[in-house]
Formats: sequence, structure tokens, C-alpha cells
Amino acid sequence: MEFNELERQRIEKLKKLREAGVEPYPPRAYRTHTTQAAVEAFVAAEHSGNVPPTVTVSGRLISIRVMGKVAFAHIEDESGKLQLFIRQDEVGDESYTLFKKAFDIGDFVEAGGPVVRTRTGEISVQVKVLRMLAKAITPLPIPKEYEDAAGHLTRYSAFSDIEERYRQRYADLAVNPQVREDFRIRSRMISALRAWLDDHGYLEVETPILQPLYGGAAARPFTTYHNQLKQDLYLRISFELYLKRLLVGMYERVYEIGRDFRNEGVSFKHNPEFTQLEFYCAYTDLFGIMETVEQLIAYTVERVLGTATIAYQGHEITFTPPWQRRTLREVILTHSGIDYVAFPDADALRAEMRRRGYDTASNATWGHLVDNLLSAAEPTIIQPTFIREYPIDISPLAKQKPDDPTHVERFELFVGGMEMGNAFTELNDPLEQEQRFYQQGRDYEAGDEEAQPMDEDYLRALKYGMPPNGGFGLGIDRLAMLLTDHRSIRDVLLYPHLRSRD
Repeated sequence: MEFNELERQRIEKLKKLREAGVEPYPPRAYRTHTTQAAVEAFVAAEHSGNVPPTVTVSGRLISIRVMGKVAFAHIEDESGKLQLFIRQDEVGDESYTLFKKAFDIGDFVEAGGPVVRTRTGEISVQVKVLRMLAKAITPLPIPKEYEDAAGHLTRYSAFSDIEERYRQRYADLAVNPQVREDFRIRSRMISALRAWLDDHGYLEVETPILQPLYGGAAARPFTTYHNQLKQDLYLRISFELYLKRLLVGMYERVYEIGRDFRNEGVSFKHNPEFTQLEFYCAYTDLFGIMETVEQLIAYTVERVLGTATIAYQGHEITFTPPWQRRTLREVILTHSGIDYVAFPDADALRAEMRRRGYDTASNATWGHLVDNLLSAAEPTIIQPTFIREYPIDISPLAKQKPDDPTHVERFELFVGGMEMGNAFTELNDPLEQEQRFYQQGRDYEAGDEEAQPMDEDYLRALKYGMPPNGGFGLGIDRLAMLLTDHRSIRDVLLYPHLRSRD
């Protein structure tokens, strides 16, 4: 293990503690109150005229100010921060000397004593006993704050290299309270989604992460190998096919919140490992699912933030239902000027797109070309919008429109210039599903690496009969981006995937 000069200085202080008979990493803490609880107990005693409480608090040192035989410090725990008022004649000469010479900002400490108000009016612990709980060897990066002429504080990251925030998330969290709050919001958001689904009769289930076949989405998988079974396996790219098997088994409403893995590029809205919510409901279709999604997400936003209107990247977005409903054809025509149904084959549509300046792959199918046109329009869709009716060749698991053999009953949800979720009236005809799988196989042979493989067991399940149903998949990370006003998915993942430093 290598150390820089500041770390070596702190190791010397660690040695001083041990030489004085102080264990810098004791096995136990004896906290009686969080910092917030200590303040609340003091305020209650002050109002009632009772004796101020005596407490033992623990936390990380975030400031130290020594003035002769008196010192002031602040500690911070998860609930807040609190001042320590330390006097040499109360803690003893040896303890006070050790505090001055061996304690640093970043150390975890424990302080015991009565809670008082100092002459400046700040509620503080008048320290009688001070213990080291964990000596910090590496100094924390300290964020910089600057005040402008109007008195507004601007806070700059402690990390000059923004990627170091993600590589050292532990340090980022330690010094940035807003980052800690962002992840609390994320946690409350997931709890709210789960609460709504539970209250509306959905059963939470768990499906396999390691699968003999990947499916349920257009994506390349990660592969692994089971040594004992001598079997190639895939990390799941979706929960869909396993959740729909449960509808065959007579559950009518099921959902799962968990991790998916897609072997694809990294961008501001993509991470190879991400969190997904998928739910499936029997005896409904994509129109019923639209209403469910509106209610679910509006409830979640309101419960987490206390309002149905949020600010996101300079836009005001309201989640109050009903949301906009548009067709794919309408959106693409408005944005690009191309009425794609007037170009019924891939070559004709590709030629028109190239004429208008779009970069198109020579082997892209008609459906993928249409999807590329939608991707160009995506950043302009800010308010919650359902876009429905997608090409059949990029929707192998969705039911065909009764009046149009080229399109299916599918919608995608867009908010804040991003796709947030995907839904179908689910295909439950096993013979039609088999033919779709065969077509996907032909697309794979033609170069589409994200095509859906044949899944014989799923077809076997369908042959037992699956009720008509609708399903929806929601990107949890992207919803967290909206609720925390972050443009990058990395800011809402505790440990995003990063390139190696090399």
C-alpha cells in the first residue's frame, strides 16, 4: 500500500494514539443519540424547564478550531451536524493534548456530555469524554464554496476529475450532502412504486438473473459459464418472458423490481447494469396500461417530492394525468417531414432518409429505420407523452393491430427528452409467436445482433393458454434522473460502470 505525504503524517498520529494507550479502531461505539435527536432533546428540555440531557453522540469530524485551552469542533452523522465544546480542564490534559495533536477532520469520534447553548447561542455538547472511533488516513476532498455579491453560495465539487466522484463514491457521499439526498430520493421513489403496485393487487416476484436463453428486449447479452452444469448462461436483459409465464400459472397481476444487464454502449442515459420495473396485468391492453402508468408515476412523484410538477434541466414538467397520447407516425412526420408509411420497404425509406441527411445503416430493417427517425425526435419530447403504434419487425412480443399488419399495439413513454418505458398489448397466440421468433432468427442471420432468440419453453407456456394482458417496463434509473434533476445516469447510480483508468 502506497501513501502520500499527508497520509504518512496521519499514520504518525495514529502511532501517537497507540503509544498513549488509545486504540484508534475500537470494536464498539456507545452512541445514545443521533445529532438530531440530541438537539431535539435539548430543545424539549429547554421549553419545559427540565435539566438539559446528557448524551453520547458519534460522527465524523468536519471542522476543528483550537483556541488555547478551549476547542470547538463539529461532527456530522446521517441525521445532521452538531457542535462539540471541548475544554481542557473538563476532558483532562492528556485527552486534550491528544485531541490537538492526533485528531483530524475526517476522523470518526464519540463525545459524551451535557447538551448546552454556548454564548453565541449554538446548541453544543459540552464534552466530558472524547473517544476516537476510526482514524481517517486519507484526508477527505473538501468542496469549495464561494459567495457572490448577492450572498448566494456556489458549491464546487471537491473532485477536479468528475469521474473520480464515481470511482470514489464513498468520498463523494462523505463530503456532498446533496449527493446523499439524491440517493435517498431514489430509495423513496422505489418504495413509492412498490407501495402503489402492492396496494393495487400486484404480487411482487423474483425471476432468474442467470438464464439459459436471454429475451424480452432488443439487446446483446453478457454471457457466463456454469462450471458444475457445464452450461452457457446469460445475464438477463429483461424479466418479461418469465413474468408472463406466471400469467399462464393463474397470477393476474405481477411485478418485479431488479437488475438487468445489456452488453451495449455507455452514454448519459445508458449503463450496462441498470434497474428496471416490469409489471404485467391480465385482462387489459396497452390503453389500460397507459392509465395505470399515469397513476403509478404521478403518485410516485407526488409522494416523493410533494408535488406533481418538477423542474428538470430548465424545463417545468407536470405529471398530472392525463398525459399526451400521439402516434409514432405523427411524431416522426412532425419532426422530420417524412411520412414513413409512404415508403413501405427498407430501401425506399433508407433512400429518403439519406436524401434528408440521416445517417442510415445499409443492413437496417424498415422497423429499425423508423426507430432511428424516432430517436432523432426524442430529445424534443419533454412533457410525459405516450407514443404508440410501432413497426411489427422491431416488436416481436406485441400483438398486431387488427387493422394494420405492419404495426403492433405498443407504446413507449417519453419524458424530459428520454425514453422512460415500453409497453405492449402482449402477444398470446403461440403459433404467431413462433413465427415471430423465426423471423427474429432470420434478422439475426442478416446481422441484427439484438434479435430475439427462439424460446421453446416460452412457446410451451403459451400453448397452455395465456390470458389477454398488457405489460410495461420502466427504467428506474431514468426516473431517478428526472426526480433529482440530473442529466447523467451516473449521478443516480451509486457505482456506475466506468472505463479503466488505463
